[in-house]
Amino acid sequence: MASTTTAAKEHVAEIRRTKFSIGGEPNPLTEDLHQAVKNLSAELYAKDVHFLMELIQNAEDNEYPEGADPSLEFVITSKDITNTGAPATLLVFNNEKGFSRKNVESICSVGRSTKKGLRKRGYIGEKGIGFKSVFLITSQPYIFSNGYQIKFNEKPCQQCNVGYIVPEWVEENPTLSAIQSVYGLSTSLPTTTLVLPLKEDNKDPRLNTVSAISISSEINFVTLKSMDAESYTLHLTADVSGNEVDTECGYYMWKQRFPVKQENKVEVRSEVEEWVITLAFPNGKRLKRGASMPGIYSFLPTETVTNFPFIIQADFLLASSRENILWDNKWNQGILDCVPAAFLNAFTSLVKSSAAAPVSSLPNLFRFLPVKESSHIKLNHVRDSIKEKIMNETIVPCESHMEQKLFRKPNEVGRLKPGFWSILNTARSQGVSFSNISSHGSYILAFSFDQDNYNSILEFMEIQAIDNGWYAKCIAGSNLVRAVSEELYTQLLVFIAENWVSSFYTTDIKNIPLLKYVGLDGKVNLFNINACANKLLAADSNHISWLINWNTEFHCFTGQFFLPAVTQEAFRSCLKMHTLRKWLMEEVKVKFVCISEYADHIIPSVKCNRKLAVTYAHFLYHSSKKSYLWETQVEKMCREMPIVDNYGQVTISRNGVLVPAYGSKWAELIGSNPWRQHNFVELGEDYTWSASYFGNFTSGQDLLSFMEKYVQASDVPYLSPPNAAVPTLSSPLTKRNTLLLLRWLSVLKSKMVSLPERFLLSIKNGSWLKISLSGCPGYRPPSESFMLESSSGNILQNGSVLVDIPLVDVKFYGDEIRLYKEELRTIGVRFENKEACEFIGDRLMSLAASSNLTRDNVVSMLKFIRYLGAHYIPSDEFINRIKQGKWLRTSQGDMVPKNCVLFSSEWNAASQISDIPFIDVDYYGQDVLSFKKELKLLGVEVNFDDSCYQLVSDNLKSSSLLTSLSSKAMLLMLGCIQKLESYNKLVQAIKNNKCLKTNLGYRCPSECFLVTSESEWGCLLKVFGSFPIVDETFYGSSIFSMENELKKIGVLVNFEDAAKEFTHTFKQHVSTSSIRKENVFLFLECFRKLKKMKLKLPKELKKCIRQEKWLRTRLGDFRSPNDCILFGTDWEQISSISLLPLINDSDSFYGSKIHDYKDELKLLGVVTEFKYGAKFLAAAALVLPECSSSITPGNVYALLDSVKIIRESAPDFLEKFIKKLSQKRWLRTHFGYKCPNECLFFYPVWNPFLKRDDGPFIDELFYGSRIGSFKNELSLLGVITDIKDGCKLIASHLDAHSKFESINQIYKYLIEFKWEPEDEDIKKIWIPRGTDNGEWVTPQECVLHDKNNLFGGQMNVLEKFKYETKVLAFFANTFNVKVHPSVDDYCNLWKKWEISGHQITHTDCCAFFKFVVRNLNSEAEAFKNSLLKLPVISPDSDAIFLSDKHDVFIGDDLFLTDLFQSCSRPIFVWYPKPSSKSLTRIMLLDIYNKLGVRTISESAQKNLSDVDHVILEPVNSKEKIIKKGLFELILGFLADPKLKLDTERRHEAVSRIMGVEAFETVDPMTVRYSLSLSSGDLVNVEAKKTIRWDKQNSKLFMQKMGEDCGHKNVLEYATHFAEVIAEGMLWENEEAVPQLSELIRLGFLVEFDEEAVEFLMKMKNLQIFQEDHDYLSTIFSN
Repeated sequence: MASTTTAAKEHVAEIRRTKFSIGGEPNPLTEDLHQAVKNLSAELYAKDVHFLMELIQNAEDNEYPEGADPSLEFVITSKDITNTGAPATLLVFNNEKGFSRKNVESICSVGRSTKKGLRKRGYIGEKGIGFKSVFLITSQPYIFSNGYQIKFNEKPCQQCNVGYIVPEWVEENPTLSAIQSVYGLSTSLPTTTLVLPLKEDNKDPRLNTVSAISISSEINFVTLKSMDAESYTLHLTADVSGNEVDTECGYYMWKQRFPVKQENKVEVRSEVEEWVITLAFPNGKRLKRGASMPGIYSFLPTETVTNFPFIIQADFLLASSRENILWDNKWNQGILDCVPAAFLNAFTSLVKSSAAAPVSSLPNLFRFLPVKESSHIKLNHVRDSIKEKIMNETIVPCESHMEQKLFRKPNEVGRLKPGFWSILNTARSQGVSFSNISSHGSYILAFSFDQDNYNSILEFMEIQAIDNGWYAKCIAGSNLVRAVSEELYTQLLVFIAENWVSSFYTTDIKNIPLLKYVGLDGKVNLFNINACANKLLAADSNHISWLINWNTEFHCFTGQFFLPAVTQEAFRSCLKMHTLRKWLMEEVKVKFVCISEYADHIIPSVKCNRKLAVTYAHFLYHSSKKSYLWETQVEKMCREMPIVDNYGQVTISRNGVLVPAYGSKWAELIGSNPWRQHNFVELGEDYTWSASYFGNFTSGQDLLSFMEKYVQASDVPYLSPPNAAVPTLSSPLTKRNTLLLLRWLSVLKSKMVSLPERFLLSIKNGSWLKISLSGCPGYRPPSESFMLESSSGNILQNGSVLVDIPLVDVKFYGDEIRLYKEELRTIGVRFENKEACEFIGDRLMSLAASSNLTRDNVVSMLKFIRYLGAHYIPSDEFINRIKQGKWLRTSQGDMVPKNCVLFSSEWNAASQISDIPFIDVDYYGQDVLSFKKELKLLGVEVNFDDSCYQLVSDNLKSSSLLTSLSSKAMLLMLGCIQKLESYNKLVQAIKNNKCLKTNLGYRCPSECFLVTSESEWGCLLKVFGSFPIVDETFYGSSIFSMENELKKIGVLVNFEDAAKEFTHTFKQHVSTSSIRKENVFLFLECFRKLKKMKLKLPKELKKCIRQEKWLRTRLGDFRSPNDCILFGTDWEQISSISLLPLINDSDSFYGSKIHDYKDELKLLGVVTEFKYGAKFLAAAALVLPECSSSITPGNVYALLDSVKIIRESAPDFLEKFIKKLSQKRWLRTHFGYKCPNECLFFYPVWNPFLKRDDGPFIDELFYGSRIGSFKNELSLLGVITDIKDGCKLIASHLDAHSKFESINQIYKYLIEFKWEPEDEDIKKIWIPRGTDNGEWVTPQECVLHDKNNLFGGQMNVLEKFKYETKVLAFFANTFNVKVHPSVDDYCNLWKKWEISGHQITHTDCCAFFKFVVRNLNSEAEAFKNSLLKLPVISPDSDAIFLSDKHDVFIGDDLFLTDLFQSCSRPIFVWYPKPSSKSLTRIMLLDIYNKLGVRTISESAQKNLSDVDHVILEPVNSKEKIIKKGLFELILGFLADPKLKLDTERRHEAVSRIMGVEAFETVDPMTVRYSLSLSSGDLVNVEAKKTIRWDKQNSKLFMQKMGEDCGHKNVLEYATHFAEVIAEGMLWENEEAVPQLSELIRLGFLVEFDEEAVEFLMKMKNLQIFQEDHDYLSTIFSN
């Protein structure tokens, strides 16, 4: 130990002396070295946690003693064992072999890592200073290892002025004993210890929370040699004080090796031959101990967050900080390219590794798929590649009825709806088998995987929902409908209902047996949905069985059936009953009915069947009896129920039902049946029979009682009366029948039944009621009878001397008749005194109507009234009866009393305007005046009061008599209007008459004005002096109290009315242009007065004054104030160039006086200031001089001021004004006078690009600097002020320039602001010819580049001129100038060469076809159509000529090429010599093929010469031809699946050789080849042929070979033999001949040796089948 320490100490001293010159001459580079180490240490690691990563990685890379378990321990102590004042000390212990001399020298250097060159072993050391990262947390690190006791200091050493890497020997502070005390005395120190006294800013109490870290992996590794991979499971545990959660995590590890591709190799990894990629799949939550969760490791974690649910570890190249990988590095790209394959292998292994694992455990593994996108585009490429591989892998677990797991590709798998999974699982538990679940056209995703929490994963794999048609197949293919519980069956229907519209409506689910129903036999059957429309019923109540039983009783007569009761009960208990019911009703057309609805539903079916109609009555009876129906429902159904009548007929409609006539009261009272004509039905005997239905008994009496109650089968007095006359009432009734009739009426009344008219009239008018008339008995109609109190009757009889009263004979009927007082009143009997008075009055009025009422009768009537009053009998009814008759004589004839007047002096004024009917006192005598009270009771007017105004109005005289009325008459007329609500008649009578006195005489009211002293607006009526005013003197002041009444008859009484009339008069004067200036000044003066009094003008008057044209202008017309201007000095400038409506203030009209009313005119709308005249400026006609040069700057500024005013105060008029200005050339520019939109405005921002004379800029020298203040106005007018918008104008003047410098500058301006031409005409390019000369050409005549100098004579090559690069790019992008000549250009060039016929140089030909190579794929058709001639080489020289491509050939067969090369004319295509990489022979061959050039092999016609039979010698074909090896080769080749030859055809082909006769000849055989040219000429050549097969005669001719023929001749013979045999075998499949020929040629050369043939077949991947072996055995055994 001492010797080791001594050696170490000497080594450290040597380093200090030799490396850092300590103890020797100072090294001038030491300061730079110190700064380099300092900067590199600080910058390499952005976070101080990297030191920990480096230490762990160093421990990983270290070498350990054999048999030792690697150990790395970290201990933090608060002891300052280094005596440096550190707040805490971190100690790192590692049981590696220890530091060597090289390790120490490396750590004292920069860039000398001992791990360099060990890349194949996986080391990551690269910078040589990994250890130096500890300086981030400590200023003095200590190392104790293998006898070394050294420390380093970040401060520069005093001896050498270098820090960080200068070692210092440590004797104490700390000592090994101090370190031992911290580590523990019971265990010896590990070989290497690092002591790191922490800096003050690195003390963190949380560092003490970690008490232990453990990393372990399972031993049972799985190695897959086929993919050079291994897998294992890793467990991590961290004990953290105060945290018992998230302390463990497991990883499924996959490590796979991939060979490094040549294109991904980099210099720093030049020696590495394979990538090792490790993928870690976390089982549970990852242990999170930092701010982020790294996704990529390069032995240490990087800062890269991948968003992948797995970790990628590989030897990535990192940035200097090791925090991120180099994304654009091809080494890293190669690794990333391998990750998808590694992932697929790992994932497949993980999913399919355990056969025993349940399918339910597999879906969770799919969370490792990279569903989320990454923020890095390269990682997204990895993600996309993984997805592509997964999509082609059978990896998705599917449902299977077998125990064996079933996996399919994602696109072969479908998802089920969640609701159907629940149905399937429950059905399975109920014993339903789904063994064919995957036999309906799709594979079903495993249930455990088909969950919402896997949606993102399934979407990533693009697993879609199963086709909706699958469900119908599944249901139909299983016993799912019949074999499950009703609850599950209901759930199935709910599922279908919920998905009907979205999924099932158009599928075959409509056609499978699905819906249950109860048939006629009571058994459950099935309907399909299409067949059951409107055929299924369901009970909508608690009485399902009741309805089903009755439906059977009705024999399902409607053709409809009920769903089974148990099914319906299941429906009702279903939570989604509403959804199911809605679907059944709307889509399946199931009708849900309660008992009442069922009863309504079957009515149409029973109305034609007598038996069913009676059954229906029993059904209602029992349903009512069991309280299954409400009373109201039973009543309703009975009203609609078909009834069997007494004739046995079923009747549908009826107005009532009668009990049978026998024993009925209606027959006794009436006799015949008057109800028949009113559609009343008499019940049949069927309803009296007893019956029983499924145990429910009904007696006849019960049913009749039911019918009486609910069908209203009735009898008198409960029977509705007929609308017919009762014949028995035309004669006296017996007392019994009279009382029965009255009782019937009483019952009808209690039921509030209206009596039919004819029925009631027959009762009222029939003489059946017994009466007493002045003591004499008789019979009278009830309407003529009275039933009075006896005392009142006597008084009335005595008072009325003219009329007798008939009284009902109460003695005959007895007191019972008094019970029917109301009924008697109903049929006309009268009971009251007033009715008797009415009766008397009616009789008297009948006398008056017949003119039999004398003057004495009238006096008697007045006396009768006085008599009734004296006896306190009300006379109202009597008076009411007589007051309506016209029996009172007046001055206007006989009239009703209420329209008569008893004259007095009060009526004098009224008599002047009204013809009032006064009672004729001369006729009646003065005695009539004594009956004033009685006349007043009758309604006669006696005194004039408020009620008499109406009488005056009613009798108003003719309108023509109501003129020039006196003041009293007029006031009375106005009083009537005031008092009466309806006064229109009075108003109409006088409104158009001249009845009203005014200052201008009598006038019609509508022409008059009522003006009082308070009427402030009186001055308005003086403007024209033609308004009549009511005469106050004539009528007195009381006329003013009648203001409202005057207004009603048309008098204008207020300012509004006066203003309205004034407005009318004003308009009349305007229309006739008769408003004089005096009227104007009077009105303006009145307007001033009204404004002072703050009297608001009515809207109509204001509108009139503002809108009517009453002001004269200088233009000679009248205009409204709103359209006028009052001239001022500010209008002077603009008025000289425009026509404005200025008020005529000349002496010949308004004069200067009009300016006195400036304020009033302004209030009326006249514009008085220039700044408010925007609309006039916009509307004014411009009067610009014809010569634009006459427009002064002052005129221009006036127009610009106008624009400014209009923009600010009347923007709506701006567009119109600008439009007028934009059409005139009034702005001076450097290119002459222009319209605004043809001008540019120059300001400093233009200076870098253009000069003022480069375009039509406004001439600022002419207008002065003030023009700059109108930039905004100029812009509104269309002048271009923005430099970005001037391109179009500048470009439009481009052809006016001829100086290249200016043109080039303009082009650069257009480029800068991305100008795009709007039409082709403006696209022009200047081709300079000297300094100031040149020409403008179109872009089509130009090209930017011609690198091969082929087009100099055809096009203008712009790169030859002085245009800058960006200008050239502008020509290409904007003018569409071709960058290089196009395909069409090249084709046209070639056509010119074809026409010219001159030789083409080798250089030009190479350049041309290099272009063809680059464009052949996209433009093959163009070249084919354009290149009609192709280059050939002259046989006499290297000259290149163009020849018709039909006479040019590709020399693909060297034999034939050699033969035809001897021809005098060149026929083979040209190739460059020597060939270049950019134009190889292969490229040219491809071109020639696509251009249609034929090959020599396909074009040359072969003609074999005849064989001389005389000298032929037969030979044994078995010795020469029929070789087993030959047959094996042929059969193996023919067995290739691509040839699609079955066994029989293969054997048939081989049999052709078996039947051949072989002959040999010593004479040579020749073959002639000929080529047909487009001209019709033939080119012929000849060659020898050693083999010929005459297939027609099955003979094979062979030239005999000598024993010493030489290799060439053998090879030639083998070639000819192989060609002939191959052609004979495959004459139907010529394209395969060359391959078989090559195979036979090789076999021939080895003499078809069987072992050699077997080897050859293996090399060529050929085999023969058993049937071929059998065939060969048959041939060669024989």
